[in-house]
Amino acid sequence: MATDPDGYVGIDVSKALLAVGVLPSGEGWEVTNDSRGLASLIRRLKPLAAKLIVLEATGGYEVPVAVALAHSGLPVVVVNPRQVRDFARATGQLAKTDKIDAHVLALFAQRVQPQVRPLPDEVSMAFDALLRRRRQLVTMLTVEKNRLTLASAPLRSAIARHVRWLEHELDDADQELTRTIRQSPLWRAKDDLLRSAPGVGRITSYTLLADLPELGRLNRKQIAKLVGVAPHAADSGTLRGKRLIWGGRSCVRQVLYMATLTAIRFNPAIRLVYQRLVRAGKPPKLALVACMRKLLTTLNAMARANAPWRPAGAPA
Repeated sequence: MATDPDGYVGIDVSKALLAVGVLPSGEGWEVTNDSRGLASLIRRLKPLAAKLIVLEATGGYEVPVAVALAHSGLPVVVVNPRQVRDFARATGQLAKTDKIDAHVLALFAQRVQPQVRPLPDEVSMAFDALLRRRRQLVTMLTVEKNRLTLASAPLRSAIARHVRWLEHELDDADQELTRTIRQSPLWRAKDDLLRSAPGVGRITSYTLLADLPELGRLNRKQIAKLVGVAPHAADSGTLRGKRLIWGGRSCVRQVLYMATLTAIRFNPAIRLVYQRLVRAGKPPKLALVACMRKLLTTLNAMARANAPWRPAGAPA
């Protein structure tokens, strides 16, 4: 097999199979998504000396594949599936099979060349999985509590038992999250720093640590765009459309929203921004989003400087 140091590889990940596409050769093959298939995949990929290997996020199935490739020294990056779908439509590729998707991913790698970033270590991945499990428990608990209010008498006791079980599991998850943070000196220091800002509580801090590792490494515009709180223009000719936020990391945006609601009450800097915008006639929702962006960029600056929050006018 000829070596092409400028080759690009796309891997379409499913529960059972991994479909591989290679450019510019056009080669493609499939392996099973298990330890034997991964070993075979790595053996075939290493001689290619590919410049970039791209997978799209598929609800967790991509994680073992990405980890195995990265540990083998291969340049792998996991991308947002929506970006790939938009890219496929832009290139006129409407058909969809595993083989086609793999070559679309290879073309995406070649044309877009997303940046390769280090994958999180095992402890970070375990913490992220625990945080995702907590979100699932909160969702299930909300659904069951809503059912309880409408349930007939014969079902209430069963639903109430499930609610108590979910509350117990949620408490266990919270304790495990806290224990994991406090056992790591680095994470404990970051957690203490973030929670020094009024409005930032335990879950907001944990979510930022797990789902926004770029905090403190990007500038204010980049971090706002990454999370999805930067307004996007919608202008055409003389038309000036309404600015909207979209995309980004929804899990971070959700906790940031709740943190901002608290910060508007207890964080003087954020409260001042909110009051100024409302007095200027801005809709409350727009003012709230602006405060979300202000809180995020403040936390980003704190993380970059490794300095806790301090009130305006306080000595440095």
